[in-house]
Amino acid sequence: MAIVKAERTPDRRPPVSEATVLGWLRKNLFSSVSNTLLTFVMLYIIYLTVGGAFKWGVLDATFIADNRRECYDNSLTGACWAGVIHWLNNIFYGRYPRTEIWRINLGGVLLALWMAPLWISRVKGKFLVGVSVVVFYPFLAGYLFSGGEKGLFMQIMVASALVAFAVNMANMLAGLFSRQGLGTFALRVLGQDKATGKTQRNVLLVLIAIAFGAAFFWQMSWTIQSVVWTKWGGLFLTLVISGIGIALSLPGGILLALGRRSKLPIVRVLSTGFIEIFRSVPLITVLFMATTMFPLFMPEGFVLNKLVQVIIAVVLFNACYMAETVRAGLQAIPKEQFEGAHTIGLGYWGTMGLIIMPQALKHMIPNIVGSFIGLLKDTTLVSIIGLFDLLGMLRSISKDVPWMGLHKEPLIFGAILFFIMCSSMSKYSRHLEVKLSAGRKR
Repeated sequence: MAIVKAERTPDRRPPVSEATVLGWLRKNLFSSVSNTLLTFVMLYIIYLTVGGAFKWGVLDATFIADNRRECYDNSLTGACWAGVIHWLNNIFYGRYPRTEIWRINLGGVLLALWMAPLWISRVKGKFLVGVSVVVFYPFLAGYLFSGGEKGLFMQIMVASALVAFAVNMANMLAGLFSRQGLGTFALRVLGQDKATGKTQRNVLLVLIAIAFGAAFFWQMSWTIQSVVWTKWGGLFLTLVISGIGIALSLPGGILLALGRRSKLPIVRVLSTGFIEIFRSVPLITVLFMATTMFPLFMPEGFVLNKLVQVIIAVVLFNACYMAETVRAGLQAIPKEQFEGAHTIGLGYWGTMGLIIMPQALKHMIPNIVGSFIGLLKDTTLVSIIGLFDLLGMLRSISKDVPWMGLHKEPLIFGAILFFIMCSSMSKYSRHLEVKLSAGRKR
């Protein structure tokens, strides 16, 4: 029987005519006297708001000045953006040494390159790309940002991260030019594509071992100036805390959700109690408890700095909220899916990893991204316990002697930055919904 593949017809929408636009305006904005009056009133309010903001923020604003007094001398009614411009390095990088800022920029470029294959359709093995980012990138970036001496464990992880990054880039090039995964491409080049599965696996392991050895001996000669964590701050610190929180809270939430649904009473009770405890207190309380209680549970002589304590608290707090989101998605999966997976011989983890969890996560995209956006905004609370994140740096501008009392402009600038970041996350989540057909049919 011949199978005919249906082709998607191109979207040929008729052009919008002037009559259609006029009809829409008449129906929605000028359908009655009261509707017309309300439309003009709202347009007038928008004009006053936008016009006033534009005049204050652009026309009468001061962009170049050495202090706030010069801003007042130039304009009493306009914004003083000169203070924000003067503090831009501090806003983005905190008190990180100016000669070492290239390390932060390099870390950002590496992350962008590492995650680039996720947006390229020809690249294979996107799941492994995501796992490598979560597992290995923090060690490479952590050493790049902090520097100093490396112990044996750190050297192994940095070398592993270098190998993972190189493999990821090579896999991306193989997908772009040959539409194959790196393993298949390498075996074909070496003439082992017809060999047995065991032989192919051994060949790939030898290649990885050679690459790891080269990376290990290469990174041993690295000497990077140490930068203490107290110098970290600004947008850089905000992204570090929220990035690690986002990367770890989702897998942590999945494990807690599975534990809460477990048939083992001890696992279920412990998971439920852990989730309810953290969900019953505000984040600021968890942060204060983390900075005061964590040292009491550490072995004698083992010291965690405040930044690590805050990151742990943020991860645990958001993992509990993520667990409830994941649990809701799991409950939405029909029981027949579980029964069908067991029918074909899959065990518990095979059922969850191959059948249930992909479906649940696809339908939980809006809630997951909403939790991520909330996590990003909640990182501003760390300024209360003495960390100079983005909000902490913005508030410090008003305490600088030349810019004493400058409050509105820095906070507005910070609001714009948060809007850009949160809006980008929201837009990307909508893109994923459409791509996975979770939100609507394409």
